[in-house]
Amino acid sequence: MEKPKLFESKKSFVWTMVVLFMLFLIHLGWEYRNYTEFISKPFYFTHATVLNAYEKTKGKRSYQVLKLQSDEGLTFYTTTHRKMSLKDKRLRLQIFPTKQITFSDYLGSFYVKSRIRKSEDLPSSLKDTLREKVASQHDDASLASFYNAIFFAIPLNKELREKIALLGVSHLVALSGFHLGILWGLVYGLLLLLYRPLQQRYFPYRYALFDVGMVTVSVLGLYLWFVGFPPSLLRSYAMLLVGWAVLLMGMELLSFYFLFTVAALLLVLFPSLSVSLGFWLSVAGVFYIFLLLQYTRQYNKWMITFLIIPVGIFVLMLPIVHTVFGTTGPYQLLSPLLSVLFIPFYPAVMLLHLLGMGSLFDPALLWLFSLPSTGEQHLFPLWGAALYVALSFAAIRYRYAFYLLLGIAFVYAAILFA
Repeated sequence: MEKPKLFESKKSFVWTMVVLFMLFLIHLGWEYRNYTEFISKPFYFTHATVLNAYEKTKGKRSYQVLKLQSDEGLTFYTTTHRKMSLKDKRLRLQIFPTKQITFSDYLGSFYVKSRIRKSEDLPSSLKDTLREKVASQHDDASLASFYNAIFFAIPLNKELREKIALLGVSHLVALSGFHLGILWGLVYGLLLLLYRPLQQRYFPYRYALFDVGMVTVSVLGLYLWFVGFPPSLLRSYAMLLVGWAVLLMGMELLSFYFLFTVAALLLVLFPSLSVSLGFWLSVAGVFYIFLLLQYTRQYNKWMITFLIIPVGIFVLMLPIVHTVFGTTGPYQLLSPLLSVLFIPFYPAVMLLHLLGMGSLFDPALLWLFSLPSTGEQHLFPLWGAALYVALSFAAIRYRYAFYLLLGIAFVYAAILFA
């Protein structure tokens, strides 16, 4: 039997999107009101946590660039000439907003001049303790940065971030649905091993997907809160939560209606995601996964998982990614292979760090990070990206459009890496 669809008809889907769009506009209007109030005042006092800090030099003078998050939920950058490191500090700030800060900047992140009135150490937390434990297992600071990024969503240092970009594996370091999918399989699988014998003996009438799924989504929800709600991980968690509910109702899960509805709900709840590049890239990634699955269902599941999806996503996302990020290097061709290897690597290094053996893969990682030295800048034209996106939507319905899309993506890849 065919599973019932999420929407009975296209008309019901369209009306749902219309209602969600109206709700999005209402919430966006509220945020715009807050924005106009924000830029109308000559200055504000606020408390903010330093998310990242790095030093820059201009002429003979050096200064710190700070990325902060205020108690009001605003994310912004500022600079200071203070010599002491302000990383992981809590600051009392006087900020001076101007009309040069646009509404889209306000929703995302912006630069604002400031005066630091007071700085104090943040109280030690469990996250800090775990970060230090992870870092203590590595002699190289870049490896400590790498593991704290994939475990706790801590920003990478600049040099390593450039190496990661040249390897084409930024998606493996920034916490996203890829990581959440691995964690779901790990937590759900382990809990199911414990649950099955108890279910068969004491409560055979219970539904494993509900009981084990409830615990799993709760654990992953705590993890999302623990790492600070990164936009791509938030989108992934929302999809996982809604997807779990859809499975419980026995409805069709892998559909574009499902993806568009979840994305729209997230925009209604969090309008700031509308200017989040990470959010849109993660939505695009899932879109192309669904597109590949739609036209490759007849193939072996192992081939789909370990060949078609990694290679297909890498190639299909190239025009999208290179519309924004021009960094190009030959080692980016390793991305599909590294993505497949990351699936067993991620849970393995979690276990190794718990056992105090986190340095096991350090020589291999140092060798990998040393491979790329320089890259070139190649941006995909904006008009080409618009046509590519239009063709991507056409590929939902027309098989020939899908093959044309694949052809364009492979030709672009050949030109890019030739």
